[in-house]
Amino acid sequence: MPGTYSQIYIHVVFAVKSRENLIGLIWEERLYRYITGIVENKGQKMLAIKGMPDHIPFFIGMKPECSLSDLVREIKKSSNEFINENKFVKGKFNWQSGYGAFSYSHSQLTTVINYIMNQKEHHARKTFKEEYIEFLKNFDLKYEDKYLFEWIL
Repeated sequence: MPGTYSQIYIHVVFAVKSRENLIGLIWEERLYRYITGIVENKGQKMLAIKGMPDHIPFFIGMKPECSLSDLVREIKKSSNEFINENKFVKGKFNWQSGYGAFSYSHSQLTTVINYIMNQKEHHARKTFKEEYIEFLKNFDLKYEDKYLFEWIL
């Protein structure tokens, strides 16, 4: 729409079903490129993507006409098929239901991009569970434990 100006920055994170460590070092970059392609084909901008064996965070710049839930649904569905068709894992790969989405301002771009690009170093100090619950609390999001990701004990 002419005359519409916006800057919407969203940090998205979702996990492998049962939080299994299935995302392999050998193929993770192919997965990141594939997810980036989906984001860009939908007219959005990938700012950063870098994950762990059990979850993927990414940071996108969105246009207001894009539905975040539709975009994440497409990313999860298509990347799930991509992983299974390429037989990157033994058995059937699935993402867990649900996702986290957190918005940031333009002034926080560098901080969030650096955080995502340094996931492996960051998670050497803090578990995904600790971090995810911290995000929910920092963003003042009410949650119920039964609806959080399935955590492996």
